Amino acid sequence: MAVASSLAPVVRAAPPARPPSYYVRQRLLQNGPAMAGLAFIVLCTLIALAGYWVLPDNSPNANNSVVQLQKEPPGFDATILRLPPSSASRQVVANQDNIFTTWWRGRELRYQEVPVSGYRIVGDSVVIEPYRNHSALPDQPRRYALAALTGKSGSVEDQKQVIDSEIITKRTYWLGTDKSGRDELSRLLLGTRISLGIGLVAVLISLALGMLVGAVAGYVGGWVDSVLMGIMTVVWSIPGIMLVIAISLALDSKGVWTSFVAVGLTMWVDVARVVRGQMLSLREKTFVEAGRVLGLPQSRLIWRHLLPNMTGPLIVLATSNFAAAILLEAGLSFLGLGVQPPAPSWGLMVNEGFQLIGTQAGLWLTLLPGTAISLLVLSFNLLGNGLRDAYDPKTPIAG
Repeated sequence: MAVASSLAPVVRAAPPARPPSYYVRQRLLQNGPAMAGLAFIVLCTLIALAGYWVLPDNSPNANNSVVQLQKEPPGFDATILRLPPSSASRQVVANQDNIFTTWWRGRELRYQEVPVSGYRIVGDSVVIEPYRNHSALPDQPRRYALAALTGKSGSVEDQKQVIDSEIITKRTYWLGTDKSGRDELSRLLLGTRISLGIGLVAVLISLALGMLVGAVAGYVGGWVDSVLMGIMTVVWSIPGIMLVIAISLALDSKGVWTSFVAVGLTMWVDVARVVRGQMLSLREKTFVEAGRVLGLPQSRLIWRHLLPNMTGPLIVLATSNFAAAILLEAGLSFLGLGVQPPAPSWGLMVNEGFQLIGTQAGLWLTLLPGTAISLLVLSFNLLGNGLRDAYDPKTPIAG
């Protein structure tokens, strides 16, 4: 009996039942390139959400232009003299000095900034040696009263300490300056807001319009399907950039929000075609027939039962549309038809650098925003490929 019991087959416990989302998540987590792309997208999203709070130059549109410092290379250090503003300017800054206003629109400059190459204290005055730029004519030394700069009276030693600690500061331009003397790093970081914002709005508009048209065409069929397919074919045949230009002209406006809407209205056809194809295959399924027998209205069948079964393909398509929207916006801004100056669009920054091609500054002023566009678009493409594989049940799961 002991021998018979030892030879009895071992019954292994069945693996626990898992929802489909568990296997999608595991496949995605095991995809290294997709997770790297997701990490970069999350980083850009955090920068866009933080906005002006994390910028070295938190002036509106990062547009603090110091002309004397134009086209300086990355890693450039400058000595800045802060001249006190007028009473009217000080009142405007005080009215806008709010943490949430700063996050949304930036903070107006508190001082007039002048770059200097050196300074010395002479009696009750400070003599400023002007900064000598490689592309600007030299200026003459200037003398300022200590009390006028500090805004307070006191001994020369006390005012000298205020000058050294508050009035004259050191600043490092880690990515250099553009042709207007603006901080390239601040404008590059702020550009993530426009790129991710236009991608998000374009995806939302394309999903809403594409799902509506595709669902009606695929479910109703007949002449409705033929008419909607004809409209989709016509829109599909028009180049996207030409359609955006036409929409911008129709709206008689050029700017951030016009670009958002125009790009979104050009990308709904892809979504509509995918939704229509999925709807044609799903409308004959058993659960749809059961819903019809129970007397469910067509709108509920479409929005509560059919469209949720298309989540996977729509998510994959949304990531690819996100990347396409970023590229389209950059191209429009490069041509001057998208976001307008002084807003820091990456495409506009590439155009500004392109105008300086042939000079030393033109190299990094073109390369930096171009690299940012490429990395963000590549990240969305990697994430889209990873999501496509994750929703494929044939993709094996390691371990």
